Amino acid sequence: MKKNVKRFLSLLLTMVMVLSMLTACKSNKTDETSTKDTPTPTATTEATDTPTATPATEEVKPGGELPRNETLYYGGLQWGAVNGWNPLSDDMNNALAITQSGGGSRTPMFETLYMYNMLDDTMTPLLADGDYQWNADRTEITVKIKSAAKWSDGTAVTADDVAYTFEADAKVKNGQGVALAPYIESVTAVDPQTVLIKAKLDAKGKAVNPLLVVAYLGQTYVIQKAWIQKVEARCNNDAAAIKKDAGEDVVYSGPYHNFYNDDQKVVLVRNDSYWGQDASMWGKLPAPKYLCHTIYADNPATEVAFKAGEVDVDQQFIPNIQDLWEKDGLPISTYLQDAPYGICVNMPTAWFNMDNKLLQNVAIRKAIAMAVDYDAINANAMTGQSPTFKNIPRSVMNPTDGEQAKYDHDAVKDLQWTGNDIEGAKKLLDDAGIKDKNGDGIRELDGKKLSFVAACPDGWTDWQAAIEIVAAAGKNIGIDITTQYPQADVFQSTVTSKKQTEYDIFMMWTDSAGPTQPWGRLRMLTSSEYNGVDNNWAGNWGHYSNKRMDELIKLIPGEADPAKQKEYYTEAVKIYLTDVPSFSLMYRPDQFHAVNESIWTNYPESGDGNNIPPLVLLNGYSIAGLYKIDLVK
Repeated sequence: MKKNVKRFLSLLLTMVMVLSMLTACKSNKTDETSTKDTPTPTATTEATDTPTATPATEEVKPGGELPRNETLYYGGLQWGAVNGWNPLSDDMNNALAITQSGGGSRTPMFETLYMYNMLDDTMTPLLADGDYQWNADRTEITVKIKSAAKWSDGTAVTADDVAYTFEADAKVKNGQGVALAPYIESVTAVDPQTVLIKAKLDAKGKAVNPLLVVAYLGQTYVIQKAWIQKVEARCNNDAAAIKKDAGEDVVYSGPYHNFYNDDQKVVLVRNDSYWGQDASMWGKLPAPKYLCHTIYADNPATEVAFKAGEVDVDQQFIPNIQDLWEKDGLPISTYLQDAPYGICVNMPTAWFNMDNKLLQNVAIRKAIAMAVDYDAINANAMTGQSPTFKNIPRSVMNPTDGEQAKYDHDAVKDLQWTGNDIEGAKKLLDDAGIKDKNGDGIRELDGKKLSFVAACPDGWTDWQAAIEIVAAAGKNIGIDITTQYPQADVFQSTVTSKKQTEYDIFMMWTDSAGPTQPWGRLRMLTSSEYNGVDNNWAGNWGHYSNKRMDELIKLIPGEADPAKQKEYYTEAVKIYLTDVPSFSLMYRPDQFHAVNESIWTNYPESGDGNNIPPLVLLNGYSIAGLYKIDLVK
């Protein structure tokens, strides 16, 4: 909706919404103050206003009721209780505080050198002072650290912290270490404010992967060296113990930190001494004093709370979301006024478990993929909030123009399928000798019935609808596919293990936009480097392996010739569509960014001139939205 309409509805319905929320949260009385517009942060930006003190409120005790007009409530990110606050770990299950992503990490508590912006593929300095600088050969990057940047204990963030974090990640082999250490030779402190990042070089003296060197800048948290050493000492330098450490005493540099958490909610509270008030950064504090995520049972429960105004920023799929403002008149809106309502850069994908011998047969994999009715998924699971595969043929690229131009569409046209091809799938299986030999309606291979389990997290309603359509496709071609919907944390722990037998077909996400794309997504979908890695959150969860694909994954990042790079991408798409190790079910936004403006307003919106991406005011440059939002008057 347009801003004036949303504000009108906000004013009209605010009292109703607030009254409905009193059953869950009572407001403490405060003087409501708005946050003025903040400039785009750069090393030379001057503050436009002097940071003001937070309105005086009754002291809130951990676990107590939060003042509604100082709290931004989230939904759709946190499933299950957090495990801890240790940014060296990949197993904290702490969505608000610890999420490191190539498309822009979440930085309310731990910060990166730069903030990636998917809207224009840029890096905005955060802990860094000014733009990063490549050397002439593009083998080294120099980064300066802001002199104003401070840790929560008041000490300065230094180049030593950056260097030691890289070394620690590599030593404990966490997600960041595994992903980046093979491509970065070293990160060193030239002086307290200067970081030198050297790329690993190939036999010709060129950077093995300059894309990942750049991605590191907006992806990897900088962690305090002194705190890392403290954890190392109490864990006797044991990598497994370090990653299991809950990190309750962690030192952080961001504007928020742990206030309270249990199995019902997670609350971050603003650090009013946050260094980002400096004129070299935001020039003030973010508007909400508290960030709270109630842990709902599933998407439907979150949606009810969102409609009632108990959730301000919602990251979940809502069927026919336009009905919330067009029919119900609620003060709810999305980044785009019209369908698909968000920027589609992600491809939720069904992965085949290649550890299952039956699924090592490509005819079975492709037959299932051909039989799935993708138009039904778009209509029923996505309610039209996605481009179709007829409009954007499948590949490893997202629907954006920039990525679509990376490969030759005509060269892979004969390999495409648009779905619901029941007869074609049956013929493929028949020709491969995979038939129903005992008349029970289920095909067999080598005497074994084609019977598989398809899974996705319980409560993820759009994914569940898609998996049901996959199961129906199996039935239509003589393959038994049953569905399972475990809790999200159980599902993800199973899928990320080095070998699992519980799920044969399962849904996971892909990389969205980022400085490494579409190469990063190709790697995520197909690289054998992840095979045999336990607690693998990086990709290739089906454990696919193809030697030529691995070669292409190595060749693409260092290729400077666009024509040659396009040739490599086209070959990679050919292999992917031929081998079918997985198949995308839909296109969708990186995050479903929907907002309820009964309490807060002035959220990022397409065309507002702020260039803030719709990533729930947390990821990469999206955190700038926390400095833009205002209380509804």
